[in-house]
Amino acid sequence: MSISTCELGVLFDWDGVIIDSSRQHELSWERLAAEEGRPLPADHFVRGFGKKNEVIIPDILGWTEDPVEVHRLSLRKEAMYREVVVETGIEPLPGVHHFLRTLQDAAVPACVGSSTHRLNIDTILEVMGFSGLFAGIVTAEDVDQGKPHPDVFLKAAAKIDRSPSHSVVFEDALAGIEAGRAAGAKVVGVASTHDVPTLEPLVDRVVHQLDELAVADLVALFD
Repeated sequence: MSISTCELGVLFDWDGVIIDSSRQHELSWERLAAEEGRPLPADHFVRGFGKKNEVIIPDILGWTEDPVEVHRLSLRKEAMYREVVVETGIEPLPGVHHFLRTLQDAAVPACVGSSTHRLNIDTILEVMGFSGLFAGIVTAEDVDQGKPHPDVFLKAAAKIDRSPSHSVVFEDALAGIEAGRAAGAKVVGVASTHDVPTLEPLVDRVVHQLDELAVADLVALFD
């Protein structure tokens, strides 16, 4: 199947693709555990990477299955994350700004599809001066089922009026790659969280940073 540039849509995960805030997220979980007096499994962050808090808290951390308590802990964790971001600052990953401008110049719409909370993304977009570079944003609040379920990317494609089968997903997390595949999109793996040998069998292309690709390279994925 071949497509033209005017049919193309690009869907981005957030953490590990647009920004690297893994340390800020990990620290916010550590602060929440200390505040709540709860244990953290040694491998919790790797197992929970790319998943919604509503999955992490009951299924990975095993803290509680009470929906009200899960919601409270989730909101508190995200508030702590934003506090950490303010303390430490945040920058886009190398090549991100140039690549987003390239898409904008080619009239290729881009949408965020992330398990991150909307307030986190809105805050960081403003801090980085990225307002207007994305035609849409789909976040944890917009879907019932998080990655690896494809909902987030299906809704992101719809947000920019593109077919999922004409879209390219940029992902670093294994759960997100699975979600992109399940949505029917082409998937580019970003080697920020996992190494190239881990990603290569799972995706259509691997990059270290986004501006390694041109719009023509994205279109060529469908040939």
